[in-house]
Amino acid sequence: MNFAAYREILAVGAVRNLLVVAMLARVPHAAAGVLLTLHVVETMDLGYAAAGIVAAAITIGMAFGAPWRGRLVDIYGLRRALAPSVIAEVVVWSTAPFLNFQLLIVAAFIGGLFAVPIFSVVRQALGVMVPPEQRRTAYALDSMGGEITFMIGPATGVVLATSTHTVAGLIIIGVTASMAGVFLMWLNPPTRTGQKGSFVAVGAPEIQPADPVEDQEAPDFQGRNVLARFWALQRHNLRWINLAILAILGTSLGAGLVLAGTNVGMVATMRHNDRVGDLGIVFFFWCGASIVGGIIYGALKRSINPLWLLGAMAVLIIPMGFATNAWTLGLLCILPGLVCAPLLTSSAEHIADMVSERRRGEAMGWYGSSLTLGSALGAPFAGAVIDGIGSWAGFAIVGAICTVLAAIGLIAMRSWQRGVAAGRLEVDEELNGLAAEPELV
Repeated sequence: MNFAAYREILAVGAVRNLLVVAMLARVPHAAAGVLLTLHVVETMDLGYAAAGIVAAAITIGMAFGAPWRGRLVDIYGLRRALAPSVIAEVVVWSTAPFLNFQLLIVAAFIGGLFAVPIFSVVRQALGVMVPPEQRRTAYALDSMGGEITFMIGPATGVVLATSTHTVAGLIIIGVTASMAGVFLMWLNPPTRTGQKGSFVAVGAPEIQPADPVEDQEAPDFQGRNVLARFWALQRHNLRWINLAILAILGTSLGAGLVLAGTNVGMVATMRHNDRVGDLGIVFFFWCGASIVGGIIYGALKRSINPLWLLGAMAVLIIPMGFATNAWTLGLLCILPGLVCAPLLTSSAEHIADMVSERRRGEAMGWYGSSLTLGSALGAPFAGAVIDGIGSWAGFAIVGAICTVLAAIGLIAMRSWQRGVAAGRLEVDEELNGLAAEPELV
């Protein structure tokens, strides 16, 4: 392990500033979920089912918006891509508290669609601000900042709702989220090598993984209808995706599934024992373990396949179903918590390494979308299992499903690696055969 790597990264002022801004910028969105739930349940008096629908609208909007926003960063640069989000955050969340339920769903979807893409922008910027050998450490620091945000964000939402009003709280969320976008635009971290602030000096050649499909010509749209043109264009834009990348995206989906399912299981266990007030103890153990795991993983000199980490975390949450109180649940969540930040760090690191720089913003957007989709599926699925069987089943069944998902991903990645190796061997044999042919005179 090389813990000095943290000192080297944090010694760079631009990287340090970006990590701090990223941590603070995530707080409004972390607080928005709790605050919006309280607004629907208490201010609108509509119940938790209605709050779940609004939360789903935000999630769907974010899932659709993240790849699109990432692609805009790739094409137009950071400041031009973030400008619509800065405006939308203020407009949507300043208007949403005064809407009826139906229009609130629409506003929530638009808010998610135009949300400032903190996660993908920060990961994309870190990928070019530090050398590849330090990327793991930088991503680990960002993951640890996310855990700290998870600790203070929901509490901030509750404070805003109780000390002011949910209407005022949502307006404050919109203003602060917009300010987060403004701060990112002001910092303007590089998203490509060669830009000011990247680890490669201006004018130096870009360092990218081999990606021969990037130079393919655009599809011929002549004689095609609108739907056929749209489908051909999407296939052309997504030609960078292969089986290995799909496996990593499946990993992030599984991570979202297991994290959301675990959170619901924690709440259900504490509610079953009539100790909901002790949830803070459980979250302290989980988040603290995740931060420790992130520190250790960021200091490692070699990366770990995120599919192995997903499988380990999925297996380790199953025993949490045996917990009977906050302390046993907190102790049982230490081991899976240790894997949390490394899992998110490793999957982002693999995406950055496998995708060429010109597509990295879009790839990070898809990564964020798959994580969001997993969270959106995990919470209601775990809730249905808990309602039908019991709180222990939320941990057991979600853990079993994600274990199987990790195994399928490992098989898919191994198959892709064998195919790539076979293709390279065939090319090498062909080149050797050409070199062995006698020269014709």
